[in-house]
Amino acid sequence: MSRLKRARRIVLLVAVLVVMAVVAVGILAIGVVRQSFPDTTGQLSIEGLTSSVSVHRDAQGIPTIYADNASDLFRAQGFVSAQDRFFEMDLRRHVTAGRLSELVGSAGLESDKVIRTMGWRRVAEQELPKLAPETRQYLQAYADGVNAYIKKTESPEKMSLEYTVLARRNPGYRVEPWTPVDSLAWLKAMAWDLRGDYKDELARARMSRTTRSIKQINLLYPPYPVDRNQPILSEQDWQPSSASSDQAASPAPAALQAMRSAEGGSAVESAIASVDAVPVSLGRGDGIGSNSWVVSGSRTTTGKPLLANDPHLSLAIPGIWGQVNLQCRTLSAACPFRVSGFTFSGLPGVVIGHNDKVAWGMTNLGPDVTDFYLEQVSGTKYLRDGRNIPLETRQETIKVAGGADVPLTVRSTLHGPILSDVVPAIDAAGDRSVVRGAPQTNRYAVSLAWTALTPGTTADAIFALNRATNWSDFRKAASLFSVPSQNLVYADTAGHIGYQAPGQIPIRRSATPGAPPGFWPSPGWDSQWDWKGYVPFNQLPNSFDPAEGFIVTANQAVTASPTPFLTSEWDYGFRAQRIRTLLAATPKVSRETMSQIQGDTRNTYAPALVERLLSVQVDDFTAQAQRLLRDWDGSQPNDKSRDAASAAYYNAVWKYLLQYTFDELPPDIAPDGGSRWMVVMEQLMKDPKNDWWDDKTTPGLTEGRDEILKRALVEARLDLARELGKVPATWRWGRLHQVDLKHPVMGADGVPGIIQNLFDRNDIELGGGNAIVNAYSWNASAPGYDVTSGPSMRMIVDLGNLDASRWVNSTGQSGHAYDDHYSDQVDAWAANETFAWPFTQTAVRDATDDELTLVPPASAP
Repeated sequence: MSRLKRARRIVLLVAVLVVMAVVAVGILAIGVVRQSFPDTTGQLSIEGLTSSVSVHRDAQGIPTIYADNASDLFRAQGFVSAQDRFFEMDLRRHVTAGRLSELVGSAGLESDKVIRTMGWRRVAEQELPKLAPETRQYLQAYADGVNAYIKKTESPEKMSLEYTVLARRNPGYRVEPWTPVDSLAWLKAMAWDLRGDYKDELARARMSRTTRSIKQINLLYPPYPVDRNQPILSEQDWQPSSASSDQAASPAPAALQAMRSAEGGSAVESAIASVDAVPVSLGRGDGIGSNSWVVSGSRTTTGKPLLANDPHLSLAIPGIWGQVNLQCRTLSAACPFRVSGFTFSGLPGVVIGHNDKVAWGMTNLGPDVTDFYLEQVSGTKYLRDGRNIPLETRQETIKVAGGADVPLTVRSTLHGPILSDVVPAIDAAGDRSVVRGAPQTNRYAVSLAWTALTPGTTADAIFALNRATNWSDFRKAASLFSVPSQNLVYADTAGHIGYQAPGQIPIRRSATPGAPPGFWPSPGWDSQWDWKGYVPFNQLPNSFDPAEGFIVTANQAVTASPTPFLTSEWDYGFRAQRIRTLLAATPKVSRETMSQIQGDTRNTYAPALVERLLSVQVDDFTAQAQRLLRDWDGSQPNDKSRDAASAAYYNAVWKYLLQYTFDELPPDIAPDGGSRWMVVMEQLMKDPKNDWWDDKTTPGLTEGRDEILKRALVEARLDLARELGKVPATWRWGRLHQVDLKHPVMGADGVPGIIQNLFDRNDIELGGGNAIVNAYSWNASAPGYDVTSGPSMRMIVDLGNLDASRWVNSTGQSGHAYDDHYSDQVDAWAANETFAWPFTQTAVRDATDDELTLVPPASAP
């Protein structure tokens, strides 16, 4: 054989071996990925079941669970939830227990310090025995189902691909049994992200120590525009009780008594850094809110109510919500559940959805339920009404995967945990504080009071909502809703609609003349500003069958009344008013109309600013882009239309206008471009020489409104020429305005890109924007125009035909990368499309793709 032939054979053999190796690696990789995928057909024996349970999955992998009793129903829900998303559940319980470092290593340490200091899990442990017996039964049944999955699956690597990746950093990790407290602790994460945004309180305190006057600071917090953007309830819908709130208050626990006062200081600044270490579970910032509205049958094409909801939360993969249909085969007092909707992995029941009689939606009410205190601490004591009383202390140990244990001493006052202990630099941060306008020489610690740090009954509320059959039941369920406080909208098959504001809302008066309660941090040493209890439930705003025939909640003010005081930090109502306008213009609203409204991209603030922008004289190069704003109605679609080009330029101008106007604000409190800043800018436009217009980086020059407007137009043109090309007509808003759906662990910084790509779904182009019904929000103070939050799901419930209802999730039902249902709803969600939502037994049967039977062990073949 010649050398040439021999060489060819060797090359061929090497090529064959390489191909075989690649195929073998591919098969191995597929096997590793698929080993955690759930069984969705056949029969499985599950410990604890008393009878068989059927699990039907539709084309999107969404389960409908049929059981003979409530315990089996929730036990099966626990098992199925773990099948789909156990890693997400395990991650969440580590976060809420302050044990993230045990799972992911030192990257979780700062988060653990803050959450251990607040004691989320400790509160959940106190909460469990206070819940109704049936709630505890359901929580335990759910936990039993999760544990049946853990036992059956045996090893973490067979539960989810994430464990295989993390094993390199955390070898030998063992999954712990699930407990009811693991479910309850997640409610604290919900409450944390959906609390009133106290960062504005801290921001005011910081600005008060600069050269800015209180008058200039107040310009950044304008009152809610009641005359233009209507509150949820009109004066005809609801009148506040004439009873004194102070006299009628329910008692507040001593551990949550709070004080209000004037300007705070740099100790508070440092608290921001530590508090922001907590991972975002649902989201934070101006874009975190929701749309929900309900229309009476007198105004619909079906003759029965229609209800829509789309919560605006942070966007990641897997998505925040899971979907489930829970069905007792025979309804009875012992098994009263036929309920379907959206829920959180790790939590039994349905959070938002409908049963066979009523439907409900939620938007964030966002009341002020947190207060910061400046504390005079000396050694192991702190000052309270002239006396030094002992601090409460406890020792915590944080275990770190791949590292040494970290000890933590937690100190608390009567008001709550001292958050200023969480980061070392905070020890020296309290010596520049200002209290009631006077500079102080003392060094202060900072503590936090928060309603969620007292055991509540929100878990009872969830199951009560799931069982409700009428308005009376619904309100009783709402009365149990402690935190997070939500706007609840209601509709039923009998034709009624309603609204209820629930939650623990502190009663307090302002210590600062002319300022609303909660506007400034408080001196913790003076008890005269203590909370006086909570607003009684019967004094919280509500409405039943309003004459207008519809109710719109989109985080705007609840009422125009100052009592009861809820907050001064509302969304400013552009989304809500746009929804109202569209509903009022439609004599008979259909399901299709409801969906179209959810996808509306009109920026109703833009036209007024555009009128001003078009009056500015600019150079020819800038004028090419400026002309895009002529005849533009404010729509911000994701397509190739002229409106999309106009939207791209407008938003770039808006970004630079805010940056140049408020250039002296620190990055973490710089304008995000949300609804508040629209009202702020609207007011500043009327005052062209206001000091906010002046660019402090140009000594000797005093800029006014027109100079800043021109500068924003010019810079936006240059920016988009670099990003999208020199020809404005070819620009598209969607090319700028994108979302990356990142895994909360695998998509984090520091994880190799090749690993991130296994889990993430990136570069999804979207329309909409800030203060728009299709609320894909973005942060004007951050680089670029990336989406920071948006509709985490959408649903439309038809109370005339529940099987005609529609829904969509932001990602998919599965938490397993490369499962068919990991991201199979993304395209529909991005396009504002929805899927069928079968509810009745016939509709579920017709939609079933896979059926799994769960049986007691003795029944297994």
